[in-house]
Order: sequence, then structure tokens, then C-alpha cells
Amino acid sequence: MSRVAIVTGAGKRVGRVLAEGLLADGWTVVAHVRGEVDDVPPGSIRVVADLSADGMAGTIMAACPEPPSLLVNNAARFSPDSLEAFSADELGAHMMVNVAAPALLISAFAEVGAEGDRLVVNILDAKLAAPNPDFLSYTLSKSALATLTTLSAQALGGRGIRVNAIAPALMLLSEGQSDSNFAAMHAFNPLARGVTPEDVLRALRFLVDSPTMTGETLTLDSGQRFWRLPRDVQFLSRTPD
Repeated sequence: MSRVAIVTGAGKRVGRVLAEGLLADGWTVVAHVRGEVDDVPPGSIRVVADLSADGMAGTIMAACPEPPSLLVNNAARFSPDSLEAFSADELGAHMMVNVAAPALLISAFAEVGAEGDRLVVNILDAKLAAPNPDFLSYTLSKSALATLTTLSAQALGGRGIRVNAIAPALMLLSEGQSDSNFAAMHAFNPLARGVTPEDVLRALRFLVDSPTMTGETLTLDSGQRFWRLPRDVQFLSRTPD
């Protein structure tokens, strides 16, 4: 397995933690960001691309010093909407970044011809295990990405390429969420343990070290799915126990 990895959305939040962890593990990391002024972890190779733009997959692949063996589709669009306030344009924007871009990157990744074990990891959302109607377009797009994970694993297994996913629950303050709500909801689950970006990094390392695992999703939610919450946590108060 070569030691070149691509991480999309590597400039901040969980993507930055993943890129920094891979760098610490000895990987050469191609760190994708969207904006010209966006920072990346020191030591990584910075590549700027709008995931909704034509040719973005080629731009990202061209930044790799050698064929990559790991692709982490982490970047995502996350904007609020609902069935009552549904917009086809908003759904299309989510599907472009959260589904079409990963599909194009997986296709380009499969064609570059690195030898040995190769791995794609798609970052999903734990809410798919117990869905609610909040953030409708986002949820639909992540559901489609989950299906893409399965179909890509089926299509690429014969070429030695594994495709898996990690589905974390709330890790960091979301747009529109209050500090007090985050403090109350972060560990709002049966284990009373909040999920962190470091948990996602540990799951990624596990997938790297599991050469016979493909088509699987690792859900990191401390059992929150068992409660089947009716709404997104930022719209709830802490009442179940």
C-alpha cells in the first residue's frame, strides 16, 4: 500500500483532525480545501478545488505526488431545510457536494493505478441509523452516499479497492446550534459519552488496518440510535435518560 492519502475538507473540523492523524502515521497527505485562503495542516500538500466545479477530481488527483492508496471523502454541505421549506436547488447543491463529488473522486481514484490494498472511506452521519426529518436535503444526500458506499464496494472489489464508511454522531458545534445546547446534547446518549473527531480518526485507522473489510459502515454514536430521537439534537432539550 502506498502512503499517499487524499482528505477532502481537510482545513478545519474533523477533516483537519484526520489529515493531522494521517500525517502523524507517516502518510503523505493531499489536503483539499475549497477557498484560496483556507489553511491546511503543516506538512500536507494543499490543493484548492470547488467540489461542485467541472474538473475538480482531476485537479485533486494531479496534486498527488504518486498514485494515492487512501481517499477520505469528508467534505460536506450542511444547510438546514425541511419538507415544509423544501427547495429543489438546495437538494441539488447537497447532492452535488455530498454525492456527485465523492462519486467522481472514487472513479478518478480507481483509475490512477496504485498497487496493493487501496481504500476509500466516506464520512456519513449516525442519524442515518435512526433518521428524523430535520436537515432534509442533507439527510437525503448522506443516504445516497451510504448507497454509493455499498455500490462502489461491489464495483471495485475485483480491483483490490475497498470502500467503507464512518458515521459519527454530533462531534462539534453545528451551524445555528447554541453553545448551551451543544453542551447538553454532546453526550446525550446511552453511554453518556460524546463522540469526538479523534473517535473518527481511530475508526479510520482501524479501516486502514483491516484489509478484508469492505462495504461496511462504522457507526459512532454511543448508542444514540437506540433512542430513535424524533428530531435533530439541536432542536431537543435534555429529557430522556
